[in-house]
Amino acid sequence: MESKRKQPLGIELVKRGVVDGDAIERALQYQMDNPNKRIGDILYILKEADPNKLAETMGDVVGVKGIYLTEDKINIDPTEYVPLDIMKNYKAIPFDVNSGKIKIAFADIANNKENIKNIKMLVLNKGLVMEPYVAFETNIDEYFGKFEEKVTEKRENLEENGSITDLIDNIIKLAIEKRASDIHIEPQVDSVRVRFRIDGELFIMANLGKDKQAQIIGRLKAISNMHQEKQESQDGRILLYKDYNIRVSSQKNIFGEKFVLRMLKKNEYIRNIFELGFPYEEKDLNKAINKKNSLTIMAAPTGEGKTTTLYSILDYLKSDDINITTIEDPVEIRMPGVNQIEVDKNTRFADSLRTILRQDPDVILVGEIRDKETAEIAVQAGQTGHYVLSTIHTIDAIEVITRLRKMGLADYDIASTVGTTISQRLLRKICPHCRREREFSEYEKEVIKKIGEKYNTEFNLSGAKTYDAVGCDKCNNSGYYQRTGIFEVLNIDEDIRALIMEGKSSIEIRKVALGKEYKPLIVDGVNKVIKGETNLNELNKKLIIFNNL
Repeated sequence: MESKRKQPLGIELVKRGVVDGDAIERALQYQMDNPNKRIGDILYILKEADPNKLAETMGDVVGVKGIYLTEDKINIDPTEYVPLDIMKNYKAIPFDVNSGKIKIAFADIANNKENIKNIKMLVLNKGLVMEPYVAFETNIDEYFGKFEEKVTEKRENLEENGSITDLIDNIIKLAIEKRASDIHIEPQVDSVRVRFRIDGELFIMANLGKDKQAQIIGRLKAISNMHQEKQESQDGRILLYKDYNIRVSSQKNIFGEKFVLRMLKKNEYIRNIFELGFPYEEKDLNKAINKKNSLTIMAAPTGEGKTTTLYSILDYLKSDDINITTIEDPVEIRMPGVNQIEVDKNTRFADSLRTILRQDPDVILVGEIRDKETAEIAVQAGQTGHYVLSTIHTIDAIEVITRLRKMGLADYDIASTVGTTISQRLLRKICPHCRREREFSEYEKEVIKKIGEKYNTEFNLSGAKTYDAVGCDKCNNSGYYQRTGIFEVLNIDEDIRALIMEGKSSIEIRKVALGKEYKPLIVDGVNKVIKGETNLNELNKKLIIFNNL
């Protein structure tokens, strides 16, 4: 952010009639005894001018808006967006969220560029664009005590009755209430931070007293059936909550032991694949799956919903005349009518898969292809009349071929067995309770047009509206509520099979695929933006579209 300083602040203030020369003299005198104070802040302390006019001029001089913070202007809980310790260190306060933008007041704009950049990235990770303001440092400091009270209140709400048992219970119950998928309990230098992952984003819920750390760790280990004395990595499970099977992972760090609790709902309703956001018609789905003698592989990074989609596919395929067997680590959702096998540290996917082939399966789900041995047995299963579903960690559907090659599979085995690869991402949906409708900007229309040209797709923007994220109690002030999937499907036909056999690169395969029915993730993403399910900011956060056109 470039500073646009015009003249020294004092001269500009006198020139505009905000203060007179005598006031500047008094401020300079004060500065001699307080050399770390800036002129604008001193004039505020000495009450030499109307604070609103003073802040407005300060902002104009440094090239951003100026603000005098008052209670009625702080419309959010700043600690929900930026941790209090960072606010204090950087002398910054978030004070409003509107239309996907978060307004943040800084005490120093011109000499604070690195800190401003850090906070910009912090809020960008929450799907928000930062709008910086300049404010008086003393004005900003006035509010930290009040924010401390809010943090303390959150802590006290969790630490009800002072019991560690109640504390952990309250944290888990709050996570269930907030729809959290994960709870992170993280020892810090002087506190224990509690964060919830909601709709894929992490939110700070509380900072607990460091003096409770040992008791927190002890309680978590006790209810997770972990060894109390061990401090190396452990896995456990909490079964105390009626509707939840909570997986627990511990990992030692420099401040203690971090715990992550994965909140898995028992008997969770398996959503129809079209409810998950699958963009094609049923005939297209049947073409992509339901094949014998082949593999269908789901591809995406960790946490993008691969397993959920596979369950939906199994539910779609399930019938009384099909023997479906799964190998999972762990079994996350129980499915009536399906034979589910859970591997552990003493059992490998490859070992279980060998045994399953003797169990007369029609459909086999392998939780993940992790190594060459598992990949080879999965291929063998596909080549001997079975239909195999699995997942793999790659960035898109075409790179599955590259990943299998790197595992050591022969081009012939890949070409002859892999029938379909599907990739997906999860995008946060605009909160229906607080969204703000508007027209697409000219820039957004140009972005969508360029994407269409690049991928030979025509997007219909006629009458389409988009929505800005605002924030309310129902969406934890994020502006987004729940998630939807965006998908791409690569059906490996004879032409693509020939390219694989010839050892062609993913770049060459992609070029041919784009000339057929294959459409990359971004196309489905733009369609969901046009439908109003999400917006371009959220799509850009996931696929980085603005910088790649």
